[in-house]
Amino acid sequence: MSISAQNSSRKRINALLDENSFVEVGGYITARATDFNLTADETPADGVITGYGTVDGCLVYVYSQDAAVLGGSVGEMHAKKIANLYSLAMKMGAPVVGLVDCAGLRLQEATDALDGFGQIYRCQTMASGVIPQITAVFGACGGGMAVSAAITDFVFMEEKKGKLFVNSPNALDGNYTAKCDTAAADFQSAEAGMADGVGDEASILEQIRSLITILPANNEDDMSYDECQDDLNRLCPEVSGAAGDGAAVLQAISDENFFMELKKDYAPEMVTGFIRLNGSTVGCVANSAAGEKKNAPAPVLTVNGCEKAARFIQFCDAFSIPLLTLVDVKGYQADKESEKRIARAAGRLTYAYADATVPKVTVVTGQAYGTAYLTMGSKSIGADIVYAWDKASIGMMDAAAAVKIMYAKEIEEAEDAAAVISEKAAVYQKEQSSAEAAARRGYVDDIIEPAATRKRVAAALEMLFTKREDRPDKKHGTV
Repeated sequence: MSISAQNSSRKRINALLDENSFVEVGGYITARATDFNLTADETPADGVITGYGTVDGCLVYVYSQDAAVLGGSVGEMHAKKIANLYSLAMKMGAPVVGLVDCAGLRLQEATDALDGFGQIYRCQTMASGVIPQITAVFGACGGGMAVSAAITDFVFMEEKKGKLFVNSPNALDGNYTAKCDTAAADFQSAEAGMADGVGDEASILEQIRSLITILPANNEDDMSYDECQDDLNRLCPEVSGAAGDGAAVLQAISDENFFMELKKDYAPEMVTGFIRLNGSTVGCVANSAAGEKKNAPAPVLTVNGCEKAARFIQFCDAFSIPLLTLVDVKGYQADKESEKRIARAAGRLTYAYADATVPKVTVVTGQAYGTAYLTMGSKSIGADIVYAWDKASIGMMDAAAAVKIMYAKEIEEAEDAAAVISEKAAVYQKEQSSAEAAARRGYVDDIIEPAATRKRVAAALEMLFTKREDRPDKKHGTV
């Protein structure tokens, strides 16, 4: 093997996989094309190292692009190697990890390279929902390769050298790299929402290792369980003061406080990620007022927040990962830009929850008002178990706002309007907007102490472990 054997592409594979576990496949393949003097260039492995190994003993297929060979560009044989890797992964039911450093389409191979890209897209599409697909961007990931990354389930980016783009920043009307580097990791993480995680090379590879160990290998055979070393009945008194911080609550109730948050910088008013409960992986969605620190319009449903959560829920449902939802939402974001897309985005989130057949447990930790609450995994759209913290509010809207509408004339004529509003609001809160009122009507299964959240959710998911639920016979939905 040439210099390719010693470069960073192979080092990344070795850093990702268990020591001495990597087995290369197709190491002797080189470019087949001869046009434009390609035969004069050495193309070891045609610019991509492919093979398999293990992560914490779990079988994983991996490809790593070699920027030292024609910029890591995708040509005919390069693409065939990746497609072959997907074929093996599908047969064995194991994840695929792509380590990307790619100059894009190999211009010298034109239509052959285009067809190769198409073959990769098709393989990824067939694999979607069958095996987990993870992309890590260490260099350029432009044009068609960015589309390939978007088809995969998770994308991680190296914080300095990683560049992900369909059109380069300088090709955008009125923009240039110095003005706004739309290809940079911080933009793709916080603005575009493409990157699930950002960090240096070692950090990214460690995040991927952690993710692989908690995910099922495929959609049928779940070997991701781990022995729980934490007390299942452990109380979490610290969550009482963290109702508005979904991430803090999830971390507190998880086994040994493990919480892997995804897309942390994108739509921070909606938290998504994985925890462990009783050794099992649980997908989590939570509203978070902590987003206010980043100028997010929390706690409301936003376009980006809904889309972020919907895709995450669909992933969990595809791989039979149970869902836990923490609700603290008072409505929808209200501005002109949001209004263009919020109905469709909220519809997608509602559909994702209602369509999911995995065990679904919801905990109302704060406010739960209007149809925004219905969208957040309510019993009305299919939650199996719904708990509410004792001070939660569940209803149409804030009690004071409701009585101002209901008793507008009486308030207007009253000598002390504030006293009337306070009196009527207290009654409305008790009769229509309290956790107790919702429980009396069967919309909440039990009212729990915040500190008991861990043990109650763990018990509910254990009860739901063998859940089976059918859906109408159809090809697929259209939302």
